Amino acid sequence: MDFIDYYSVLGVTKEATPEAIKKAYRKLARKFHPDLNPDDAEAKRKFQQLTEANTVLSDPDNRKKYDQYGPDWQHGDEHAQARHQRQRTDNESVFGGSSFSGNTDGVEFSDFFSSMFGQSAGGRGSGPQTRYRGADYQAELHQSLREAYTTHSQPLTLNGRTISISVPAGVEPGQKIKLTGYGVPGENGGPNGDLFITFIIGEDPRYRRKRNDLYVTESIALCTAVLGGEAIINTLAGRMKIPVASGTQNGGMVRLKGKGFPVYKQAGSFGDLYVQWHILIPTHLTDAQKDLFTQLAVL
Repeated sequence: MDFIDYYSVLGVTKEATPEAIKKAYRKLARKFHPDLNPDDAEAKRKFQQLTEANTVLSDPDNRKKYDQYGPDWQHGDEHAQARHQRQRTDNESVFGGSSFSGNTDGVEFSDFFSSMFGQSAGGRGSGPQTRYRGADYQAELHQSLREAYTTHSQPLTLNGRTISISVPAGVEPGQKIKLTGYGVPGENGGPNGDLFITFIIGEDPRYRRKRNDLYVTESIALCTAVLGGEAIINTLAGRMKIPVASGTQNGGMVRLKGKGFPVYKQAGSFGDLYVQWHILIPTHLTDAQKDLFTQLAVL
């Protein structure tokens, strides 16, 4: 059987720290986890190999033995036999004659691993198995601007299971939230992974959003722009009447404080609504109306 380079399996160097080994294993285990790659034999093989490498390199004693013998592992027991025989009596008096054993159910270890470390090196004696945290799920949730305006419940189907989540008002495009424990189940009693949801907010045909502010264009009659008056406009919260100053110019803008988009998780707080005026120029004038405009032009 061939020697397996566990450092290459995890993509780390022989000088890697325990933290680097742990980080590398978690990253790759999430990628090749069987729950995320159903019916993928190659991913299953890779995941088992990663688990095997982590079992060896994350344990100081296993790693020391592995580093000591390396490719010469087949002769490792010959070199250690004499020393082991000398220590055996003392070990039996301390540990009650117990020999090293472990238990990592569900993982099929290679012949190389079993020959070098026994059936498993996941623990000592009858101690507990190593617990592994489950991988995280990543999901996208598409919302319209009007949906994102209010707090609401939203069904989400994930890995064949439908859950209902509460979406707070004011979520922003690209914002990510975490649902703890909704990821891949952990192994050997380890904690579940988490679910990370990224929000995709669609564009609205009427409103333009900048953070918590909204921008909208409203049309008013020429006479209202010239003389001033009132205009009724539609907002996401309903219709409202606002004043129009005399002499309003086309493209002019007014700010309605607190009438914009809700601030995320700040109840009662809103951005502003900016209204840009579009002045309607009258068409199809009668002769009498044209005469009036002519008189105005002369004046």
